[in-house]
Amino acid sequence: MTIKQVQYESCLAEYANVTGAIALLKQYRSYLEMLPSLRRAHESIIAIPLPVVRLRQSAYDHTEITATATQLPCDVAILMCDPEWKIKTGVEIMIFVYRPYEDFSDLLKRWRQTQVLLDKDYEWILPSSYQHILNEGANKLYPLFVIFNETPDRIKLGLQGASLPFIIETPSRQTDEVTNDLLSSMPPE
Repeated sequence: MTIKQVQYESCLAEYANVTGAIALLKQYRSYLEMLPSLRRAHESIIAIPLPVVRLRQSAYDHTEITATATQLPCDVAILMCDPEWKIKTGVEIMIFVYRPYEDFSDLLKRWRQTQVLLDKDYEWILPSSYQHILNEGANKLYPLFVIFNETPDRIKLGLQGASLPFIIETPSRQTDEVTNDLLSSMPPE
């Protein structure tokens, strides 16, 4: 059985929502523990689907700095925020969802490209509701790979061999748990 585009799109839509991003982090406990406030978890993260950063580079003579907007090859960026001070902390988690017909080298290359891009001086281009948050670069980047039961075994083996964290997304958890979480967190009409 192969991965369908709808599985990828469903994960992307789910993790773009703060509730879905928290549900994802609950599956990988060491990342959940990085939240600045578990009591105010919804105020402690920003989930950005298909994220864009502004890379800053100085000219050779260091007199002029240019900034270029660049889309990262990860699927979702999860930024940790201090809910009290409204500033971004130094922890950033990059989510890579397995895409249909992607092989291990393609998946790993997306992580490596993200590492190279974010090794420079950058700032996040945030959604308008988060524009007030200070958002300079990170102290530490963390990857998390999301694969499916149908993902080829060589990819699971490769992620294990590269010591990269991953979770296996199951369709029943994806549709049931997150839908219930989203519905319960929505205000009544």
